[in-house]
Amino acid sequence: MEPPIEGFHEQPFVHDGIRHPVYKGGSGSCVIVIHELPGLHPGVVDFARRVVDRGQSVWMPSLFGTPMKPFGIPYTARSFARACVAREFTQLALEGPGPVMGWLRALAAAAHSECGGPGVGAVGMCFTGGFALGMAVDTRMVAPVLSQPSMPFPIGRRRRESSGVSDEDLARVRERAADGACVMGLRFTHDRMVPASRFHSLRDALGDAFIAVEIDSSPGNEWGIGRMAHSVLTLDLVDEPGHPTHAALDRVLDFLDERLAAH
Repeated sequence: MEPPIEGFHEQPFVHDGIRHPVYKGGSGSCVIVIHELPGLHPGVVDFARRVVDRGQSVWMPSLFGTPMKPFGIPYTARSFARACVAREFTQLALEGPGPVMGWLRALAAAAHSECGGPGVGAVGMCFTGGFALGMAVDTRMVAPVLSQPSMPFPIGRRRRESSGVSDEDLARVRERAADGACVMGLRFTHDRMVPASRFHSLRDALGDAFIAVEIDSSPGNEWGIGRMAHSVLTLDLVDEPGHPTHAALDRVLDFLDERLAAH
């Protein structure tokens, strides 16, 4: 039995032999919130609650780690090591995230069937940031958000520029973009895990359909954002009106509202 999360009920989801618990809450069109490393920590849940407060339902899969366990460096290292050896994750390769992508697409289909609406949204973060892009091959995915997509590791030019999905999947997303689909991406400008070249590649592939939200983290920036800033919507969020991370959060919530209400 997984730990409880207030305001959400837990239900397992199984597809193609892969089983993970999913926490469900809210009502209305569904947004799938895919946690970052080390797992479904309180900051991710706080973000999900903001989505619920805006009138959507949220499904949060727990893919690794312990739900509601606070963020910590040793915990993150352990979760990362376990995720990298799990058979459903292969995102250190350039080909894409592996079997978990089929599981997430099936989860999105189930969410749309259960929750209704014009489609579903997805927010991936860090290790899972690019997953939302891979889910966008399906026409049911109408609001994909890539928050600090850090896989594959940006080692070498090819990996720095990689979107983390296969060429075939990216071509399909490009086709959808020509028909009006949009993808949002977020990063801090000096985040070494999410190089500028990755967003340049997404702009080249998707044109104006890629909405880039890039927050200045250069040395001496006026907001005092540190050079290690990474988690835009959770750990590095400054919840104060006027702060650029707060503005980025508002843009994500507005994007989800607009795409799920009027797509």
